[in-house]
Amino acid sequence: MESPSWDLYRTFLGVFEHGSLSGAARELGLTQPTVGRHIDALEQAVGAELFTRSQSGLNPTDLAVDLHPYATALASTTAALLRAASAKTNEIAGTVRVSASEVVAVEVIPPILTELQDRYPALRIELSASDEVEDLLHRESDVAVRMAEPSQSALVVRRIGGIPVGLFAHRRYLERYGTPKTVDDLADHRIIGFDRKTAYIRAMTKRHPLFANLTYALRTDSNLAQLAAIRAGAGIGACQTALAADDPDLVRILPRAFDAALETFVAMHENLRASLRCRAVFDALVTGLTSYLKGALRRA
Repeated sequence: MESPSWDLYRTFLGVFEHGSLSGAARELGLTQPTVGRHIDALEQAVGAELFTRSQSGLNPTDLAVDLHPYATALASTTAALLRAASAKTNEIAGTVRVSASEVVAVEVIPPILTELQDRYPALRIELSASDEVEDLLHRESDVAVRMAEPSQSALVVRRIGGIPVGLFAHRRYLERYGTPKTVDDLADHRIIGFDRKTAYIRAMTKRHPLFANLTYALRTDSNLAQLAAIRAGAGIGACQTALAADDPDLVRILPRAFDAALETFVAMHENLRASLRCRAVFDALVTGLTSYLKGALRRA
């Protein structure tokens, strides 16, 4: 079997993720017939069907599901190769991909990266704002801000410390529903919580069992949506104390009963130590997040 070109795998990923030829075509900037020809060519190369048609679109076969992680790894490797090729010797320039949780990427990191790019105008940043952990070993990102200590070897890791987190509600909510005075009072309030348990949520629930016993009026799998709901007065939820301090309408609830911390780390693959652009981003994030933490501790 001849090795299929990368273009075929890229199209395969597009169809797999969108469930249709048209969705993949829009994402990749191709025509729908071209996407169809790519899938036909890949099916001929592997000697089996990859998708079956249904009323809901194209469903991946078992073979497609087996191929998906390898195609994803190939996509990450290709993107990393292009980022490496964008660099210039002895100059902080080119592209660096940074991954961070939604809230940190939106609320904390932008000023740090802005200052860095003011200093190095030829440096380009790809910022992935997601609570999914991108794999540094497979170069899904170059530098990552993690809210849990990375367990993989072959990484350069710098611990920033624990960013304080508390329970907060908007004044408008408290004026309407009252302020809980005890943990038991939370049962009579609208609590904003998480739709699924991440490693951090499981750890926080273990340290603070009250979360395991609460009934949530609003659940979301997005930390950013949760923060927006708190700011909108939808109920009581967890928020970084430094972010709440910037909004005079957010009031901390039961500070003695709930006082948590987001353990924060900056990490990159050890092979990137010699990369001037990656090292510059790594160092800037360490410095910027350390400064943010110091400010957060003062305001906690």
